[in-house]
Order: sequence, then structure tokens, then C-alpha cells
Amino acid sequence: MLEKLITILAAWIMGVISSLGYSGVVLLMAIESACIPLPSEIIMPFAGFLVFKGEMTLWGVALAGAFGCVIGSIPAYYLGMYGGRPLVEKYGKWVLISAKDLNWADQAFAKHGEIIIFIGRLLPAVRTFIAFPAGVARMNLTKFIVYTFVGSLIWCYLLALAGFTAGEHWESLKEYFHEFHYVIAAAGLMFVAWYVRRHFKHG
Repeated sequence: MLEKLITILAAWIMGVISSLGYSGVVLLMAIESACIPLPSEIIMPFAGFLVFKGEMTLWGVALAGAFGCVIGSIPAYYLGMYGGRPLVEKYGKWVLISAKDLNWADQAFAKHGEIIIFIGRLLPAVRTFIAFPAGVARMNLTKFIVYTFVGSLIWCYLLALAGFTAGEHWESLKEYFHEFHYVIAAAGLMFVAWYVRRHFKHG
């Protein structure tokens, strides 16, 4: 079932980029960065494949992707800024988020927000949702935008380069990135287990 959904989603993504070109890349990467899990691991390699075919340029699709990331991240940032904290304060206990955790996040983003955003933009899955907690912590907007763009540009360029390098065999990359997501999921589960243990140990 999951494989079928991925296939349908991939076909839709390819159709959007084929029809809209650079604008399609901007649109799709904006969706991906607005807390909607649209796989950039399909978007950018396919754009890179079109570079291989001579229909786009590598830096053109990388810049389009990074620009889209910024566009999609800003609404997610403001959602976190204006609605995230009351939501977390009211319902956070149900997902083991305490006021102490919020204060820790505030301090982390205040001191290390730039590196958190930069690294977050280079991590699958994390990059999709990182704008929301940045907004909750009220990270400086200018710095948020700059580091979102820089981190996203590197991510988009590398994925597009992979699609370009793969050439006619770019679809084989989908399986590789799909397997990579299992590694990320496993790491995420380990983090959740650690977080739950920490919460009950110090709560």
C-alpha cells in the first residue's frame, strides 16, 4: 500500500515539475517545508534528471528549491510563533512536553538557533518540521530565513546533482532514499525512547 502511494506521489511530482519547470520546483519545495511531508528526495533528483536532459540548469533548480523552502517555512514559522506555544502549553503534557522543555528549546534556539536550523535543513524528515519549533522559540526571523536558505540550497543542490549524475537511471535513487528513511525512522524511535525515559526520570 505504501509503495503504491509513493509511486502515485512520485508520478504527480514529476508531472508538476515537467509542466511548470522551475516554478514547479519552488511550489513543491514550499509545500515540503510547510510541515507537509512531501519527499524532496523525489522532487530534487527528478529536477536533476531534467538538468541531465538539458531542460534546466543545476544551479537554477537548486536555487528554485531553496527559494521554495524559504517560502514554505515562513508560514510554518509564524504558525509556531503565534499558535504553537499556547497549543504546546495546553496539550504538551499529552506528548510529554513540559514547560521546562519549552524553556530549554527557547534557550537552545537563542544560543544555537543558526546551527540548529542549518543542520536541520540537511536532515530528512527533520527539515520538513524544523520551522515550527523555531517559531515557537521566536528565533530571530532574519537569521531563520538566511540559515534556512543556505542549508536548503546545499540540500537541494546535492539531491539535484544526484539526479543529474544518475542520468537515465535516476529512479533507482528513489529506492536508496526510501531505505535511508528507515534509518532516520529508527534513529527517531531511539530518540523518542530516550526522551520518554528522561521525562519520567526527571519529571
